[in-house]
Order: sequence, then C-alpha cells, then structure tokens
Amino acid sequence: MASLLEMKEIFRSADAVCFDVDSTVIREEGIDELAKFCGVGDAVAEMTRRAMGGTVTFKAALTARLGLIRPSYEQVQKLISDNPPQLTPGIRELVSRLHQRGVQVFLVSGGFQSIVEHVALQLNIPTANVFANRLKFYFNGEYAGFDETQPTAESGGKGKVISHLKEQFHFKKVVMIGDGATDMEACPPADCFIGFGGNVIRKQVKEKAKWYITHFDELLKELEER
Repeated sequence: MASLLEMKEIFRSADAVCFDVDSTVIREEGIDELAKFCGVGDAVAEMTRRAMGGTVTFKAALTARLGLIRPSYEQVQKLISDNPPQLTPGIRELVSRLHQRGVQVFLVSGGFQSIVEHVALQLNIPTANVFANRLKFYFNGEYAGFDETQPTAESGGKGKVISHLKEQFHFKKVVMIGDGATDMEACPPADCFIGFGGNVIRKQVKEKAKWYITHFDELLKELEER
C-alpha cells in the first residue's frame, strides 16, 4: 500500500485523472435532483444513501430508483435547462491546471450521460472522456429503462472503466477522485484514490481513504509545489 507521500507523487506525475461527478465535480446527486424534479425526491434520496453506503448493489439501487422516477426525455432536458448542475468550487481551476500539464481528465460516473456531458462541456472535457449511464426512451419520449451494458451500471464498473483506459491509452499512473464507495473500490486498478468530502462526507470513505480532502484547492496546491 502506498504511503501518503507516495500517493501525492503519483498525483503530481499522473497521466490521467478520473473524477466521479455527483457530489464531487458537482454539488448535488444528479439522480436525486431528477427525482425531486419528477416529484419523488424523498423516497429516492433514501435509496441513494443506502446505495452510497454500499449496502445494496449499484445496479439494483439504480433499477429501483429509476423505476420510481420513470423520467421522460422531456423531463431530463428540462431539468438540465431549468436546474443546471452546480459545479463544486475549485473544480474548474483544477481541471484547467491538469489540462495545462497535459494530463487527460475523465468523468466516470454512475449518473446519466446527458447530465454528465453538460458538465463536461463546462470544464472543456471532451465527451469521448465521459463514461456514464445512458437512459433509454421510447419514440414518444417516455422512459424505457437504462443501458445495462454500460460498465458504470454495475458495482465495480468504475474500476472496469479505468482498466479499459489503461489498456487503450497505456497510462502508467491513473488517479481516481470521488466521494463514494464505488469510487474507492476503483483503486486498484487506479494507482491512487483521493477521497473528496467537500459536498458530502461518506463515513466509510473518510475512515478508509489514506488521502482525504474537503476542497479542490488542496490538490491545486500539490500541483503548484512541484
């Protein structure tokens, strides 16, 4: 197991940095916002808490929550235009600094492609660097489920994405940053995991993560110190 000093060195010399999105890059949980928008906020927020605590499989929790929300195409688009996701303070500067250093930045999310792509656009991250779940709709726009073949629809899916990136791009050092259990379990294959508690603190992650931050400025400082 790497020491904190070794982890900081891995971060400073990383080829790629993967960020979780909900409660990490953005301040809210996209699925909870969608649920509120569709009028089933409380029931779904409780399911999200259980999923993040790692007590149910990710796919089971996602299936159950989406079965309650049943969002239409129109509702998803309206959510993005009326209540766009709020970026976490410091993320824009951090991503920009990583880009300046030639580091590839990826968004790896159990959230939804359409919402995550909107976030990627604001951070100048190419949509090819977005890995998220795809909602499916019938031709009339009604909810038709989600694409269960996406790796991010499964527990352990974020690790699968990182393995795929290492294979495809021959990255030597990949860092995963996120707030939840699904982010922490992506290391390995990630070479370093940084727990983020700037929006919400997940007890399990705070206790187990060797490197835990509450503001992205802490990572910017690490990059400046080199």
